[in-house]
Amino acid sequence: MRRPFLGFGLGLRTEHYSYILEHKPAVDWFEILSENYMVPGGKPLDYLDKIRNDYPMVMHGVSLSIGSTDALNSDYLKNLKKLMRRVQPQWISDHLCWTGLNNTNSHDLLPLPYNEDTITHVVDRVVQVQDYLGQRILLENLSSYVTYKNSEMTEWDFVNEIARRADCHILLDINNIFVSAHNHQFDPESYLAGIDSDRVMQFHLAGHSYNGEMIIDTHDHDVCDPVWALYATALKRFGAVSTMIERDDDIPEFPQLRQELSIAEDIAVRTLQADALVLSDISPQQTHTELNYARTA
Repeated sequence: MRRPFLGFGLGLRTEHYSYILEHKPAVDWFEILSENYMVPGGKPLDYLDKIRNDYPMVMHGVSLSIGSTDALNSDYLKNLKKLMRRVQPQWISDHLCWTGLNNTNSHDLLPLPYNEDTITHVVDRVVQVQDYLGQRILLENLSSYVTYKNSEMTEWDFVNEIARRADCHILLDINNIFVSAHNHQFDPESYLAGIDSDRVMQFHLAGHSYNGEMIIDTHDHDVCDPVWALYATALKRFGAVSTMIERDDDIPEFPQLRQELSIAEDIAVRTLQADALVLSDISPQQTHTELNYARTA
């Protein structure tokens, strides 16, 4: 598989709509939060359509609840597919987690036990989702604050096995690895070394906050130096991977956020060969066909 490289992007946030439309800033792509646009009209969709004319986009969700024991939400999947057809994203991602039970959404990303039963359960649901959407999805590793006594393997082995069996891809959140490594006392570089390079399609970078001895993934600070260092290690391990910064609270003006993104660009230039950082030839409205999904018998 040839990994498409979109370059360096940012999360599309309402605070920046007007600036983006007026200034057409030099950003390679945007990631949208799917649930913000799964609505029957209104200004968000109007802004989305206008910005989509100029920039490639990916869709990132928080409510698929791929690990829940509830049945997959058919209404959610219908709305997700409708948005997918409108946006024509390069790919669609969500989190390797569960978000609710008994049809109640906790609006939190809750971790799963790392064992064979969970793998079998999640793989079956990923296959159902990919069959319905007609393309592979990306699953993101969580930041976590609790563990399960019945876990039988490391998180990275768990993530790898699901991606392999479901034939899906991985969105590797570098900050989440750092947060979980601190909270659970494991080596973050061992996590990177244990992930299958061929499955990683995107990186997330973000800031976090300390709550006593625990780190919380808050997305309300700049990326810290240890996470930048871990990002450099990830580039050495995986090569050129489409990279973006998430910011969901205390959001700065767009130029300030764009300046932070330039740090990621500089690290990539220093770490990789220049020819590895050539953008894939994808127009804003073109879905990358190599991610299209077809089940084989």
